[in-house]
Amino acid sequence: MFQYEKKLQYPVKIKNPNPKLAQVIISQFGGPDGELAASMRYFSQRYGMPLPELKGLLTDIATEELSHLEMVGAIVYQLTRNLTIDEIKKSGFDKYFVDHTTGIYPVAASGAPFTAAYLQSKGDVITDLHEDLAAEQKARTTYDNILRLVDDPDVRDPIKFLREREIVHYQRFGEAWQTKWNDYGGAADKTA
Repeated sequence: MFQYEKKLQYPVKIKNPNPKLAQVIISQFGGPDGELAASMRYFSQRYGMPLPELKGLLTDIATEELSHLEMVGAIVYQLTRNLTIDEIKKSGFDKYFVDHTTGIYPVAASGAPFTAAYLQSKGDVITDLHEDLAAEQKARTTYDNILRLVDDPDVRDPIKFLREREIVHYQRFGEAWQTKWNDYGGAADKTA
C-alpha cells in the first residue's frame, strides 16, 4: 500500500537551534490538532466510508499526514539538536528534557501527551466529513499561531508549506462533501 521515499515531502534545513520554538511546534506532532491525530483519524474513518472514492481520499490524506508528522519531527529535532544543559535550562526546555531528553515524543505544547481522544470516527459520512473539515481548519489555525511566534525563515518556510497543505486537504474534503456524498444520495435516502 505504501511506498516510502527516504526524503521529506518538503525540505527542513534549520541552521539555528531554538528549544523555545520546539516547545510550541511539538504540538503539531502530538497535540490535539496535530499531524498524528489527523493521520489516525482519517485511517480510522476510511473503513466506514460507503464509496471507494471517499475511502481513497481518506487513505491518501492520512498517508500525507504521516509525511507531515515526519516533517514536524524533523523541525523539532533540528531545533533541539546539540543543546547544552545551560541552553536547556534557560529556554525552559528542561521539563521536556527530563522525560524525553531531545527525543521526539507526541505531546501538545501544553505538555499533555497524545491521546486517542483527539480523534473522532463515527462511521457516518456526514459526521465524519464535517469532522475532517473542522480538523483541517483547526490545524491551519495552529500553524497560523505558530507563524505568529516564529521569525526564523528556516522554520517559517516548512511551516508555511504545512499550513498550505491543510488548506488543500480542507478543499478536498469540501469537494468530497459536495460531489461524492450528493452522488451517494445524501442524508434523506440514508434514513429512508
